[in-house]
Amino acid sequence: MTLLMVYDHQQRGPWHFVLLAIGCGLFLAAGLGGDIVVRGILVASGSWMCLFAMCFQRLTVRDEGLHLAIGFGPLPLFQRRVAYAEIESVQRGRTSWLEGWGIHLSPGGGWTWNLWGFDCVDFYMDGRRKLRVGTDDAERLTQYVQARIGSPNGNAERHALADATGETG
Repeated sequence: MTLLMVYDHQQRGPWHFVLLAIGCGLFLAAGLGGDIVVRGILVASGSWMCLFAMCFQRLTVRDEGLHLAIGFGPLPLFQRRVAYAEIESVQRGRTSWLEGWGIHLSPGGGWTWNLWGFDCVDFYMDGRRKLRVGTDDAERLTQYVQARIGSPNGNAERHALADATGETG
């Protein structure tokens, strides 16, 4: 396997269209009149929906030298950097409907950052899964990070067993 010199991948998802539609619906409802307090709540809620739509159009994963940067955008309110030195191993995985999309704690442990789809890469740090990054490029991201941390498989088998048995490493 050859070391990829740089990794930079963007995944787009459709959820921002849903958020924009909800936001526009709330603005429309506010424009139809009614109590000033209700209209204010509708406008504020519509504004939040449109703001989140601008935050969750795409998920970018890219190499930044000593770190892997993960961020939603184009409005960059939700960003995360992971030092390669902290990563013990990575492996391809699959999220479930229970884990859903967005940024949240995963039922299986660690944080999930996912925009769309079920393919992901599991990052193991401190002997357990700490992060799941949803991507439509799971194979290439896995290979890239494995090459960066200098371990073709790392402790993937041990971590898979720990995940299955509920141990924390």
